[in-house]
Amino acid sequence: MKPSLEVADIFQAFGPAYRQTHQMPIRHLRVMRAIGICRTAELGGHIDQCDHCGTVRISYNSCRNRHCPKCQCLEKERWLEAREKDLLPTPYFHVVFTLPEGLRPLALRNQKVIYTLLFKAVSETLTELARDSKHLGAEIGFMAILHTWSQTLIDHPHLHCLVSGGGLSLDGKKWICSKKDFFIPVHVLSCLFRGKFLDGLKKDYEAERLKFPGQIEELKEASAFKRLLTNLYCQEWVVYCRPPLKNPEKVMDYLGRYTHRVALSNDRLVKLEDNQVTFRWRDSADNNKIKFLTLEAFEFIRRFLLHVLPNQFVKIRYYGIMSHRSRKTKLSRCKKLLGVAASEETKEVPKESWQDLLTRITGMDSTICPHCGKGKMIQREILLPQHNGRPP
Repeated sequence: MKPSLEVADIFQAFGPAYRQTHQMPIRHLRVMRAIGICRTAELGGHIDQCDHCGTVRISYNSCRNRHCPKCQCLEKERWLEAREKDLLPTPYFHVVFTLPEGLRPLALRNQKVIYTLLFKAVSETLTELARDSKHLGAEIGFMAILHTWSQTLIDHPHLHCLVSGGGLSLDGKKWICSKKDFFIPVHVLSCLFRGKFLDGLKKDYEAERLKFPGQIEELKEASAFKRLLTNLYCQEWVVYCRPPLKNPEKVMDYLGRYTHRVALSNDRLVKLEDNQVTFRWRDSADNNKIKFLTLEAFEFIRRFLLHVLPNQFVKIRYYGIMSHRSRKTKLSRCKKLLGVAASEETKEVPKESWQDLLTRITGMDSTICPHCGKGKMIQREILLPQHNGRPP
């Protein structure tokens, strides 16, 4: 069922005026346009007709933009099925690494540099500590997923990491199980993460990879940047670990909540009234109570666009025994050590059409006529995209 209000409606109503009054990078313009025309005649589509009662249905194409609230469901399901075969019969831990508030203005203006550094610092932290015999003494596997938003759409960069509850011994001969709680103390993770990130940030500054426009211009001066580093070194960086997920089914269900999320889904929108947008948000500081926030339409658009990632930036990455280069070697070795049958490991799933996938995950067959419920919807005509000269 289509939500009564969508992000696309807001972009269509206020996007033209917003573009006229705000300087915007091309990638923001493209995201706004893609979301605004998703599943409309501008993208083309097809006409289906029931072979029993003659009912006609017009379906328009999706924009497939990764920031679009309407285009993530099927992509998420395909991704989850591709990853399911990589899971091991072991608990998994959910660990979250968050950048401190003092870094957010710099991160917002240097997204590619800072987000890349975030992945690097987190991956090195987890890998090095896991290999240390004081903690586990093994090579773990984990995936890291970048989120850049808070529930109120403020910039809040953090990584969600799904970490195997154990790893392959350094000699590759056995599987080493972790403790029931996480095998690395959170304060140890926090300290090493902070050190690695700030060391990398200092190197980026010295290599002149950082930009300091507008409100952070003063940080261009070495003395001001040094003060920032000193302040950040003195802070405790937030890292937390959630209870382990003990079976693959729970892991996959849990993953689905994080992998293909966008800054705000359509079902959180409440109303658009008097140039103001109201949406629901969950306040974790108040026992996860559901609250409502109302923003001016332009402010809503500004906050949504804060979370448009740099072009071609990879927001889900794999490390250790889950890395692409290790899946056929180390991950296969781990499966054998944990008793995963070779037939399960190599079993291939036939490629599935989007119609069949939709039917399986929703229980609704999109090829059955919605009017008579007896006939099949047969494609009769292809609708070409309708260009109208809007911005790219």
